[in-house]
Amino acid sequence: MKKLLLPIISLILFGVLILSYSNHFNNTFHFDDSHTIESNPYIRSLDNLVKFFYSPEMFSSLPSHRGLRPLVSVSLAIDYWLGNGLNPFYFQLSTFIWYCLMVVLLFYVYKKMIGQAVQNEWTPFAALLITGWYALHTANAETINYIISRSDVLSTFFIMLSFAIFVYAPKIRKYYIYIIPAAIGLFAKETLLTLVIILFFYINFFEKNLSVSDHFKTKNLGNVFKTILSLLPLFICLAGIYYIEFKISSTNGPISTKDMANPFGYYVLTQSYVWVRYFIEFFIPANLTADSDWTIIRNIFDERIIIGLVFVSGLVYAIFKTSHKKETKPISFGLMWFAVSLLPTSLVPLAEVTNDHRMFYASIGLALAAGHIMYLFFLGLKEKSANIRDLKIFIFVLAIHIIGLNAYGVYQRNKVWKTEESLWLDVTEKSPANGRGLMNYGLTQMGKGNYALADIYFTKALIYTPYYESLFINIGILKGLMGKEEEAEINFKKAIEYNHRSSHNSYFYYARYLANKGKYAEAEPLLLEGIAINPYSDESLLLLASVYNETQQWEKLMETSNKILQIDPNNVVGKLYLNASKDKKMVIQRNLKGKQTAADYINQSLVYYNNNEPQKCIDACKEALKLDPKSADAYNNIGVAYNKMSQWQNAIDALTKAIELRP
Repeated sequence: MKKLLLPIISLILFGVLILSYSNHFNNTFHFDDSHTIESNPYIRSLDNLVKFFYSPEMFSSLPSHRGLRPLVSVSLAIDYWLGNGLNPFYFQLSTFIWYCLMVVLLFYVYKKMIGQAVQNEWTPFAALLITGWYALHTANAETINYIISRSDVLSTFFIMLSFAIFVYAPKIRKYYIYIIPAAIGLFAKETLLTLVIILFFYINFFEKNLSVSDHFKTKNLGNVFKTILSLLPLFICLAGIYYIEFKISSTNGPISTKDMANPFGYYVLTQSYVWVRYFIEFFIPANLTADSDWTIIRNIFDERIIIGLVFVSGLVYAIFKTSHKKETKPISFGLMWFAVSLLPTSLVPLAEVTNDHRMFYASIGLALAAGHIMYLFFLGLKEKSANIRDLKIFIFVLAIHIIGLNAYGVYQRNKVWKTEESLWLDVTEKSPANGRGLMNYGLTQMGKGNYALADIYFTKALIYTPYYESLFINIGILKGLMGKEEEAEINFKKAIEYNHRSSHNSYFYYARYLANKGKYAEAEPLLLEGIAINPYSDESLLLLASVYNETQQWEKLMETSNKILQIDPNNVVGKLYLNASKDKKMVIQRNLKGKQTAADYINQSLVYYNNNEPQKCIDACKEALKLDPKSADAYNNIGVAYNKMSQWQNAIDALTKAIELRP
C-alpha cells in the first residue's frame, strides 16, 4: 500500500490542480496581451516562425515594446493557428500545459535536494507536498492567467529542465547537455542567466558540502574556483546568446527605456520593502492585485525602507546560518534562490515597482525553504512522539489546509481575471491610487455605454496620472460619444502633446475620430505622423487606406494596401483595398448610386469592423440581410461586432443564428 501512496497522492494533487484552474481556460486577454497578441499581425502566420528569432519588431505591434523573445512569439503563433484566431482557450491551455510539465520537473528537483540533506523514507512525500504547495499557490494564478507572462512559465520550465539534467546526470556534465535547455529558455526570458548563480551554490552546498562562510576561507578558494571554471561554458553560452539578442534589437533601432523610468538608488532601496511584500504574500496571498499602485520611496529614512533593509539583512543572515548544517542546506538554498531570482527586477529600475507575477520564479525557493523547515519539524516530532498515527493525521490535515486554501484562492483569482471589467474592478479596489487601473475600469464602462460612470473614473484617474497619454485618448473618445465635440478634440490634442512622439496611438485615435466625422483631410496627416513612429501598425495603415478609399486617391491607396499586405499577407481588408485601387472603385461608397449586393454589404461590414466601428458593421450586415435573409456571414459579423461592444446576449443570439444557417 505504501508503494501506491505516492502515485495516489500525485494523482489527487493533479486533479486538484485541474479543478483549481478549470474556470480559467476562457479568460480573456489583458495588459500587454493587447500589443503582443491581439494587435500583433505577425503571430497570425506560421510563416514567421523563423523570423521571430531575428526580427525584434515582430514581438509587439508597439515599437516601444519590441524585442527578442522568439520562443514566446513562436508559441503564440502556434496557439493562434490552433484556435484559428484569437481564441483565448488555446492560449490559456498552452500555458497551463507548460506549467504542468514544469511542476513535474520541480518535484524531482525538490526530491533530489531534500534527499541529499535528509535520508528518510518520507522524503519523496515531503517533496511531493511542497511541490503541491507551489503548484497550487494562489499567487501563481497571476502568471498563469496573464498570457504574455508565459515568458515566465517557459523560462522557468527550461531552468528546471537544465537543473534536473545537471543534478540527476553528473556523469555526463562533461558533455554539457544541460546547457541546451538553458540556451533554449533564454529565448523566452533573460532570467535564465540566474541559473549560473543557482548551480554555483548547488554544487558548493550539496556536492562539496561548503557553507556560505566557507567560500571566504583560503583553504576553499581552490574549490570555489573549480566550481566557477566548471560553470564557465554555461555562462559563456548564455551571455553570448544574450549579447547577440541585444545587438540584433539595438541595430534595429534604439532600445526603449520607457520601462526603466525610476531613479536607480531609490528604486533599489524600495525593492527591499517589495521583497517583504513578496515574502508575506507567499504565506498569506490575500492582497494580490494585477496592477499595484506602489511607487518608489524617495526618503531613505522612511520606515518602509528601514523594514526592508532589516528584512534583507535577516534574509542574508538566515542564508549564512542554515548553510552550515547538511540537513538545513535546502533552507539556505531555497532562500538564496528567492533572493537571486528577484535580483534582475530589483537592480533594473523598471517603471512598475512591484508585480505579483515576479513571484512566480522566486516562490520556488521560498516553497523549498518553508517546506523543508516543516519537514524537519515533522521528523523532530516523529522521533519524540509515541503516537505516530496522530502525528501523521496532523500533518495530513495541515497539508490539506495549506494546499486547499491556496487552491481555493486560485479559483477565486481566475474569476477576477475572467474579463477586463472584473480584473480592473479588482485593481481599483486593491490599488485605489492607480491611475491606470481607474482608467481601464472606466474604459470597460464606456464599452458598455455607461458614459457617466466612465467619466467619473476617468476624472479620478487624472488625479494620479495627469500626464498619461492613454487617459486623454480615452477621455477624447468618451467626450466624442457624449456629443461633446469641442472637449473631445481638446483631449485628443493633449494626448498628442503628452505623447512626445513615443507612440502612434494618440495620432491614430484622433485621426479615427476625425475620419468618422468625414474630416479626411485633417485625419490623413495625423495618420502619417503615427505611421512614421510605428510603421508596423496595421490599424493605422487600415484607417489610412480607408481615408484614401473615401477620397479616391487610388495610387496612395495601392501603396498603403501593399504595406498592409507586407505585414499581414492574409489581411482580407488589405486585399479588398488593393483590388479597389486597381479597379478604381470604392470599397465603401457612402452615397452609392446604383445597386449593391449582399456580398458588397458584407465586405463593407468587415471594413467597418477593422476600423473599430462595430455599430456601422452591424448596420451594413442588416442591409445584407434585407437582400439575403439566410446569410450566415452577416449574422456572424453581427455577432462579433456585438462581442466587441460587450453586448453579450445580442452576440450569442446572432452567432447562434449563424451556426443554425451554416453548422
